[in-house]
Amino acid sequence: MANTQPWVRNYQPGVPAEIELPTQSLVAMFERSVAEAGTHPAMEFFGRRTTYAELGEQVERAAEGLRRLGVRAGDRVALILPNCPQHVVAFYAVLRLGAVVVEHNPLYTSRELRHQFEDHQARVVVAWDKATAALREFPADIEIDHVVSVNLLDAFPAAKRLALRLPVKKLRATRASLTAPAPGTTTWKELLSHGRIDSSHPRPSVKDLAAIQYTSGTTGRPKGAMLTHFNLYSNALQGEAWMQGAEYRKEVFYAILPMFHAFGMTLYLTYGVLKQGLLVLFPKFDVDLVLDAMKKSPATVYCAVPPIYERTAMAAKEKGISLRSCRFCISGAMNLPDHVVELWESVSGGLLVEGYGMTESSPVALGNPFHPSRRTGTIGVPFPSTLMKVVDVDDVGREVQRGEPGELLLKGPQVFQGYWNNPEETARTLTADGWLRTGDVVTVDADGFTTVVDRAKELIITGGFNVSPTEVEAALRLHPDVKDAAVVGKPLERGGEMVVAAVELEPGTALDEEALRAHCREHLAAYKVPRRIVAIDEMPRSMLGKILRTQVRDRILPGL
Repeated sequence: MANTQPWVRNYQPGVPAEIELPTQSLVAMFERSVAEAGTHPAMEFFGRRTTYAELGEQVERAAEGLRRLGVRAGDRVALILPNCPQHVVAFYAVLRLGAVVVEHNPLYTSRELRHQFEDHQARVVVAWDKATAALREFPADIEIDHVVSVNLLDAFPAAKRLALRLPVKKLRATRASLTAPAPGTTTWKELLSHGRIDSSHPRPSVKDLAAIQYTSGTTGRPKGAMLTHFNLYSNALQGEAWMQGAEYRKEVFYAILPMFHAFGMTLYLTYGVLKQGLLVLFPKFDVDLVLDAMKKSPATVYCAVPPIYERTAMAAKEKGISLRSCRFCISGAMNLPDHVVELWESVSGGLLVEGYGMTESSPVALGNPFHPSRRTGTIGVPFPSTLMKVVDVDDVGREVQRGEPGELLLKGPQVFQGYWNNPEETARTLTADGWLRTGDVVTVDADGFTTVVDRAKELIITGGFNVSPTEVEAALRLHPDVKDAAVVGKPLERGGEMVVAAVELEPGTALDEEALRAHCREHLAAYKVPRRIVAIDEMPRSMLGKILRTQVRDRILPGL
């Protein structure tokens, strides 16, 4: 299979072309880690540590509590939690019952959550107490039997908990940001009060559904990607093969990416637990909290997005805090600029490499090697046991020539099972012979190193030509007045589209539309130059910092 592919020769020495595929579930993986790691710390939250043995007991208690609430194998259980110890426990407690985890962003509004609940119809929810208000706004036709409310302060060290009760304005504000009343719910403490689940209670199989992860919905409403234990466990094993030198019970993972996102879920909840590492949990990215934690528990695995790498490196240099412990650093979700790589590697102890994935591939499918063979500016090469091909955007049956742009297709054990309750979208995304259509336009060089050109569904067609929004955005960012840019297409009555740009300007500058167009003409063919350029105060971004072109389009097109 993969060992005949040209990219394998660029793997870091020791990385296999294929992994041994899992035959057991994530529950078996978790229980093995608990048994082997024992008193080794599994989690750290604001300085308070939990051992693997303690984590295992909490999972068994939470599983029994959920069983008493009526959760059975195959049921969907919604999690609406930031990164916190209760999130790790809830994830494995749901899986222990053979039920299905459905992750949600705890900052979503009631309206954003409603569509997902209408789709998956979970009747039991484990939610941050501050997120329960959104559930109370649901219409009556969304039936929820039980809500388990989580107070983050319960996981704090006792001294910090007591300090937050002091009648000090700043402390009161901090407490209000962390917790809120959640009337009519079962508390997390109550959930864990019934003792451990019976050890004979059936466990899931490797082929069972483990999670439904909703996509970001860049093209329409979010869709629930179905990921099995096999998919998620396979991706964790692929990550283990890729990160040569990472040791069991030696690695410290900084959980700054949200665990409700596919990247964070695999990196921390599956791969981190597989390696029996210490998960240092942050409810949100706060550079001061991160650097404080570095003094006590220096990170060895620090995976993030480019803006976080840049902010962390600059703050560490300013404060004189060492980042030399960070050996394994992967960037994803957006393009990784050269200057960020140079900055990070100047202050850390390891390479910063770019990878590629999507919710539908559990999520990681390609990565740059942790080796001098890596190529900055590319998303790397396919992971072990992963195949790719590049096809004509309009004819998926025709592979394009090497170096020619086309849509990236993937096949491997991490590829999802389809979309929940959505066979039409599943058929559009998975080919009959099991290839995943990514919707990304890429080019591939002779060694298999892959470069993302754009999203196939976001290409702008003007005058019969395809325009890459990414290319136009890159040209706009070269102008000294432009802090950031997003490019979209405005449909025209006569057919085709008009290239339109939104720019976020540097402080103290004013929009000069004609000057920006003149600047673009110096870098782009005439048909790619935006016909209209508008200024917006701040780009809408995802939780990972990625610009949401769909929201940009909705914001600027009605006024043009």
